[in-house]
Amino acid sequence: MIHLGMTFELAKRNVRLHLFRSILAAIGIIIGVVAITSMGLLGGALEQSVSDELMKMGNTIIITPASPSVGDVKAGIDESNLRQIKLIAGRNPTIAFHNTYDQVKVGDTRGYSSVYGVDPTELQSITTLVSGRYVSGTEGVMIGQNLARQYGLKEGNFITIGIGAREQRIRVVGILENTGFSGSIQTDNAIVGSERWYESIYGGRGKYDQVVITVANLDEIDGIKDAIDSRLNRREDVVNIMDFRSMISSIQDAIGQISLFVMAIGGISLVVAAVSILNVMLISVNERIKEIGILRSIGTQKGDISKMFLYEAAILGLIGSVCGGVMSLIGGGLLILLIMQDISYLLTFNTVFTVTYGMIIGTVICIAAGVYPAHRAAQMNPIDALSND
Repeated sequence: MIHLGMTFELAKRNVRLHLFRSILAAIGIIIGVVAITSMGLLGGALEQSVSDELMKMGNTIIITPASPSVGDVKAGIDESNLRQIKLIAGRNPTIAFHNTYDQVKVGDTRGYSSVYGVDPTELQSITTLVSGRYVSGTEGVMIGQNLARQYGLKEGNFITIGIGAREQRIRVVGILENTGFSGSIQTDNAIVGSERWYESIYGGRGKYDQVVITVANLDEIDGIKDAIDSRLNRREDVVNIMDFRSMISSIQDAIGQISLFVMAIGGISLVVAAVSILNVMLISVNERIKEIGILRSIGTQKGDISKMFLYEAAILGLIGSVCGGVMSLIGGGLLILLIMQDISYLLTFNTVFTVTYGMIIGTVICIAAGVYPAHRAAQMNPIDALSND
């Protein structure tokens, strides 16, 4: 019986003797690990990015009218309901605002944008000014950075809002920082003015399109929602009440499933690599029939013969998986940089887990591919093996 260390040395020797063939087999594993791990890194980065963005709204309750506007009769949350909402919200900041979608014209260029009407005293708590100043009355509006960039606008320029009789030319007094996807005002492509200015164009005085509560303690969200529902929706549905926790969970699950699907597609290359490893191991067994016969004739057990070929498969798998893991960091980083323009999402705990997971899968698949050739070698009759030409 040969020593366990000798079995491993024989496996290493065979890898060295057939280096080119071993490299080709390892390349298959490298490609498979890179494919599955890079896709996993990109999926994890997208999930983390979306989660970070949505978590900013995780403490937000959004209240909207339950009934739609009909003709000139605008549905909205009236002053009475707003007072009750603020009473229930307590010390949690509560902001009500008007919102619509209208045409914007700058020179000969036309487009559409969200238009908000907000109490000027509350604007500073929900927006950030990039340049210019905040509105204080009906004399001007503020616009988001994306809108300013799209039309080449800066403070002091004029824009025309509305169509026909509602058309109004007004000065831009400030540029607002982009808020991205948020629970309240999304300033990126928006026009923001005072309540008085908005109501002078669109009407709806005292009827708000949306009320947003920012809850300091997440444990209070359900209690506040239930209290508002029982107070305002006693006889009929007056308002819709929602928060982003369920949305966050749903989006995370959706991105996770998409990532898993993409990784499964990348895993096809690992299956191809496993077939390549199986083929290499079968060729190795056929080439070493006499060696196997000699080893068996000097008392080497079947288990040791089997281990020798399994070690060989493990060596190929480990080399391919480690190289693939390192290369996947580069490939995944390039994908994240190209798609998200933010490499910071590569440097997370999820990265270590994904790369390690990909390397383990690659190694395990290689070992699994070597099981049949190893079993076949171990079952050879020593006499037949020695007499093989």
